[in-house]
Amino acid sequence: MQRRVPLAAIALIGSLTLTACGGDQPATVSGPVELTVWSWAPNLDKVVELWNAGHPDVKVTVQKQAGGDDMVPKVITAERAGTGPDLVQAEYQMVPALVSNDVLTDITRYAGAAKDKFSENIWKQVTLGGDAVYAIPQDTAPLALFYRDDLFTRLGLRVPTTWPEFADTARALKQKDPGRVLTTFSSNDAGLFAGLTQQAGATWWTTSGDTWKVAVDDEPSRKVAEFWGAAVAGGVLDNQPMYTPAWNKALNDGTQIAWVSGVWAPGTLTTAAPDTKGKWKMAPLPQWTPGAAKTGSWGGSATGVTGSAAKRGKAEVAAKFVTWLNTAPEAVTALVKEAGIYPAATDAQTGGALTTPEFFGNQPEFYRLAADIAKGAAAASWGPNVNVAYSAFKDTFGKAAQDKSDFLTALTAVQQATVGDMRKNGFKVEG
Repeated sequence: MQRRVPLAAIALIGSLTLTACGGDQPATVSGPVELTVWSWAPNLDKVVELWNAGHPDVKVTVQKQAGGDDMVPKVITAERAGTGPDLVQAEYQMVPALVSNDVLTDITRYAGAAKDKFSENIWKQVTLGGDAVYAIPQDTAPLALFYRDDLFTRLGLRVPTTWPEFADTARALKQKDPGRVLTTFSSNDAGLFAGLTQQAGATWWTTSGDTWKVAVDDEPSRKVAEFWGAAVAGGVLDNQPMYTPAWNKALNDGTQIAWVSGVWAPGTLTTAAPDTKGKWKMAPLPQWTPGAAKTGSWGGSATGVTGSAAKRGKAEVAAKFVTWLNTAPEAVTALVKEAGIYPAATDAQTGGALTTPEFFGNQPEFYRLAADIAKGAAAASWGPNVNVAYSAFKDTFGKAAQDKSDFLTALTAVQQATVGDMRKNGFKVEG
C-alpha cells in the first residue's frame, strides 16, 4: 500500500469547492490525436497496445509514475504548469482532492453511460456534487478475512462470522497457544481502518452545496475503534505494525494466523509468508449483525480525464478511451492478466479472466467467493483532505496502539485535525 503524504504538500488553492473544470470546453479536436496517461499499474502499456492497434487515429502513450498519493502533488503541479497528462490514475480517496484542485474534469456527458457497468457504491466514488462523473472505476478491493486454515483446524478454531466471535476466537487462541495471536492492529495504513468503519456504516465526509460535514468520529467509527482498542488493551490482539520484517516473520512462522485485508492479499502473502503457500483461505469479513453480508474496501483506483485534456479539446476522445479501458471485455481481461487487478467492472468479477491465485491453490473458488463478498461492499465517502486524516490516524492510533490507551480519544483527535485543516484551507465545514 502507498505511504501517505501530508496534504500541505498538495497546497490546495482556488475556490476549494467541488466545481472543477469541465464547463465550457474547446471543441473536440479533429484528425489524429495523441493521449498520455499517468499510471502506476504494471504492464499497462501492454493493455494500451490493444487500443492502439484498433484505433490508429488515437494513439495512447503510458507514462509510468509512482503509485497512489505520491502522484497527487506531482500531477497538481503539472496541471498548473500546463504540462499535465490527458488521463491519470487515482486512488478513490484522492478523487475529491484532484477535483478541488481542477485536475479532473467532468466527463458526465461523455462517459456517464458507463454507470451500469459498476455497482452503485463503486460508482459513487467517482461522482461528486450530485451526479458529476470525474473518473471511471478500474479496480476495487473489498475486505475479507484471510486465515491459516491448517492452524485453525489443528487448534480447533472456528472461522468467526461476527465480530464478537472474532474476539472470542482471539481469546480462545491465546488460551490454547499463548505464543500465537489471531492478528494485529496496525496504524501504519489508515485505509484498513477506514474500510472497517465503512462496513459498520460510517460516512466520514458528506457535502451539501459547498459545505462539508466531517464525521470521522461518528458512532459507527467509534464502535470499530472501541472494539479494536479493547482487544489490544486486553492483550488478545497484537499491537505491532504491518509491512515490517517482524510482521512478515509472524505470518510466515504461524505466530499470526489471520489477517483482515483486501482481495489483493495473496500477492502480499506470497512475498511476506512464502513458506505458507497453500495453507491460507479467504472467508467473508465478520459481521456486526449476524447473517449480514456487508464489507468495506481497502484500496482501489479509477482513471480520470484531466483539465489539460479538456483545454486541448481532447476530453471526449479521452473519455472514450478510459471507458474502453475499464469496461470493454478485452481491455478488462488484459488488465487482469497483465496488471493483476481485481476489476471494478461487475461482469468481470465473475468472468473467465480471473484464475485462482497460485498461493491459494487450495481454494479454487477464491474469486467466486470474492465476487460474492464484493456485492456487499459499502459506499465509501471521501473528502478533500484524506491525507491529513490518514496522517493524524497514523500518529494518534500509532501511539494509542503501542501504549494500549484509549482508541476513542485517538479517533476524536483525527476528527479535530481533519476539520481544522479544512477550515484553515478555506473550506466551509458544518459545526
